[in-house]
Amino acid sequence: MPLARDLLHPSLEEEKKKHKKKRLVQSPNFYFMDEKCPGCYKITMVFNHAQTVVFCVDTTVLCQLTGGKARLTEGCSFRRKQH
Repeated sequence: MPLARDLLHPSLEEEKKKHKKKRLVQSPNFYFMDEKCPGCYKITMVFNHAQTVVFCVDTTVLCQLTGGKARLTEGCSFRRKQH
């Protein structure tokens, strides 16, 4: 009797839904990102689960805390940093 799904080769969608410790290869949910200020175009490194409000040099708010992941402000562009 064959299994309905392959346990050794799960799809990426299945792996993303699982808890970080229950995945086939454990990996964290957090990451750092480079965020560009819409006013001065300066790049700042921000943690995606930041627990404080992040400001740019010219007092522009880059991200606000929500209790979980930080919420980016409108107009800010970002890229995820590779580890």
